[in-house]
Amino acid sequence: MLDASTFHLVLQQARRGDRASFARLVEHYYPRALRFALQMLDHREDAEEAVQDAFVRVHDNLARFREDAPFDPWFFRILGNRCRTLLVRRKRRHEVIEYGDLPIDAAAEDPLDVADTGFARDVHRALAQLPPEQREAFLLRHVNDMDYEEMAIVTGAKGSTLRMRVKRAIDALRERLREGAIHE
Repeated sequence: MLDASTFHLVLQQARRGDRASFARLVEHYYPRALRFALQMLDHREDAEEAVQDAFVRVHDNLARFREDAPFDPWFFRILGNRCRTLLVRRKRRHEVIEYGDLPIDAAAEDPLDVADTGFARDVHRALAQLPPEQREAFLLRHVNDMDYEEMAIVTGAKGSTLRMRVKRAIDALRERLREGAIHE
C-alpha cells in the first residue's frame, strides 16, 4: 500500500516512463481493480482481461494524465469503460449464437456436401426449437468447433454442464429431425 506522498512520487516517475514505478502502480491498484471488474462482469477471465486492458490504456495515456487531477476516478473510468465494452461484446456474442443459428443454406456452403436446402431448413428449424442454453452449447461445439474449456470461457458454465447441454441438444435434434422425416 502506498501512502499519499509516496503515491504522488510514484505517479510522477511513472508518467516520465519509469517502468518500476508503473509496476508499483499496477501492484497498488490490481486488487481493487480486479474486485471491481469481477463485480461488473461476474466472470473471472473477462474481469482479468478488462483489468489488463485498462492498465495498458493507462500506460499508453499516462503522460497525458493531468497531474492536478485525482488519479482514482481517471483509472476507474478507464476500467469501467473496458468492463462495459466486454459486457456489450458478451451480449453481442450471445445474440449471434442465440439468434444467428445456422444460415438456411448452410448445407450449400460445404462443397463436399450435396446441397439439400430442405434438410438444411429442417436443421435450422430444429435448432430454433431448442432451449437457448442447448442451442448455444451445440453451436459452440459442433459449428464453431470449440472444446469444452473454450466453451466454458464463452458461457461461464462448467464443462459437465456443457457436455449435458450438448448431449440433450443432439438428442432433441435427432428426435425433431426424425419427426420431420416421418411427417413428410
